[in-house]
Amino acid sequence: MIRVDSRPFAAAVAFAVLAACASPSTREARIDPRIAGEIAKIKAIDNHAHPVRPTAQGEKPDDEYDALPVETLEAQSDPVRSRPGAPELLEAHRQLFRGDKAKAARTYGQDYAVRVLDQLGIETMLANRVAVGPGLPPPRFLWVPFADALMYPLPTDVLVHNSDQKVFFADEDRLLKRYYSESGVTSRPATLDEYLNKVVRATLERHKQAGAVAEKFEMAYLRPLDIDNPARADAEKVYVSGKGDYKALQDYIFRFIATECGRLALAVHLHAAAGGGGYFNVSGANPMLLEPLLNDPALRKTNFVLIHGGWPFTREVTALLTKPNAYVDFSEQTTTNYARDVSQGIRAWLEYVPEKVLFATDAYSFSPEMGWEEAGYIATTTGRDALGMALTGMLRDNEITRDRALELARMVLRDNARKLYGLK
Repeated sequence: MIRVDSRPFAAAVAFAVLAACASPSTREARIDPRIAGEIAKIKAIDNHAHPVRPTAQGEKPDDEYDALPVETLEAQSDPVRSRPGAPELLEAHRQLFRGDKAKAARTYGQDYAVRVLDQLGIETMLANRVAVGPGLPPPRFLWVPFADALMYPLPTDVLVHNSDQKVFFADEDRLLKRYYSESGVTSRPATLDEYLNKVVRATLERHKQAGAVAEKFEMAYLRPLDIDNPARADAEKVYVSGKGDYKALQDYIFRFIATECGRLALAVHLHAAAGGGGYFNVSGANPMLLEPLLNDPALRKTNFVLIHGGWPFTREVTALLTKPNAYVDFSEQTTTNYARDVSQGIRAWLEYVPEKVLFATDAYSFSPEMGWEEAGYIATTTGRDALGMALTGMLRDNEITRDRALELARMVLRDNARKLYGLK
């Protein structure tokens, strides 16, 4: 009978085996064996992922794993590693499920997602979802809800410029209606002050009370990341009249949310990298556009995490990490890019401000072939491999000792996140 592979840390074990079984010359060229062994043992904290909640047979499949799901967009040219039949994808399926994913889901039921974390060597996963619910229990899964919808209290049809944005803004409109309902508000409040208090602040406080550790912005899918500092009177005028510079209103609301997140000890997660879809504005996701926010004294109590490491602008991220409230993870890159490329960015960050670098997977259900589980496996193995390469390079260039390399591995894989979010 086909059984589900129940060994813990499958991805980490696979990484260690690959490192150990390589020829001496190959192993020596890639990763120091002691560093590889230490990395393989560490139970990671995943800073960013989109796990799918397990559902029973006959129950509606979970559709709350993203506020802006990308699988419904116009076709794009997918990266090689995420295409059906990619060797990494086939290996992930074999390692996780022994060829029978459906059987694994049936066997473990509500414990399925936790079992996946065990196999990936992940102790805690930050679940970036509209809502959490059964099957994604804390402390194994910690909630990161979405805040973008709150930035768009006025009709969004004027903001649509392509078919992807048409889908996305419709998604945001639905989520805002949900936030209205959860806040006990039936229609748009008459004034901006009422909206900020009755809807925005109420939503953020409700998220915090429900266990959220951060708020996520996917605004790079909707507009560039540049956030100005408009006067309240200008934002109020646009809100009340429904006319004028809609961006000024959005920017004012964003800054209000960021300030509230600082008050509530919620980090702000920002998609700051290339994204899915053939219409994605890559230049508009350049993390350098966020520098005015990071330089604003009024926002220094708010921690900003640059999700996905800014790729392809990873060098720019290195400079931004000197800001006291800026952090970075290397999710997404570890699914689409190979370890050698990812390691270069990680090394640059570790050479500057190593306490700001976070491990993450962006485990996401990209397609029927690549679910969040397979994406998580690929990202975990690639991420650990890339970290090992970065630390080995620093060791061999006499930048760090081996003991410091092992310490940095623990920092990136868990300790930095533990300190940032106040985890035990």
